[in-house]
Amino acid sequence: MSAVAEVRITLDVICAPSYIAFTRFSRVLATRRAAGAQVAVSFLPFELAPGASTVGEPALVVLQRHFGADGIAHARRLTALAAQDGLVLDYDRGVATGTFHAHRIIGQAADHGLAEAMVERLFRANFTDGLNVGDDTTLRRLAAEVGFTADGSGEARTRAAIDTVRASGVRSIPVFEFGNGETVLGLQPASVFAEVLDRMLDSHARA
Repeated sequence: MSAVAEVRITLDVICAPSYIAFTRFSRVLATRRAAGAQVAVSFLPFELAPGASTVGEPALVVLQRHFGADGIAHARRLTALAAQDGLVLDYDRGVATGTFHAHRIIGQAADHGLAEAMVERLFRANFTDGLNVGDDTTLRRLAAEVGFTADGSGEARTRAAIDTVRASGVRSIPVFEFGNGETVLGLQPASVFAEVLDRMLDSHARA
């Protein structure tokens, strides 16, 4: 039996459902780890806006342009939903940007064992702090906050990972793949993550 159970998460750091779902999953996982469970979490990159400029535009302007009033209304509903989990989605300050380099930095963080912390910081930077998470200077500063020095490496690895995810047929996020073969799609209640995580840990213990 492997000593560590594994969960793979496909997400984007400008995706509000990914942020909320990741937060719910992480809180459940923290309780299981506190009880002694060993679970390794890895991340697969998905770009909501492939090829988007990293110069950045106001998020509400971009939502209005692409989705009209429905896009703004959906953002407001997500803001209210996130607040129930203690998260702040400040779309009025938000910056729409390309996320290729954010995913590249997550890959570097993983090399230091800091991927989960990096993902959380990028979500918060985008949704709460109004930062451009596509900007290289911002990314390097956020990496330093998490605890490592970012550099310009990893583009080929990130592009290959994005291509692999696309080829696998993933069209919407988030996707949580558990080591026992179960998959959780989209924004689910914390209870769903708890049930699947517990089944995975039980299966892992009996393997």
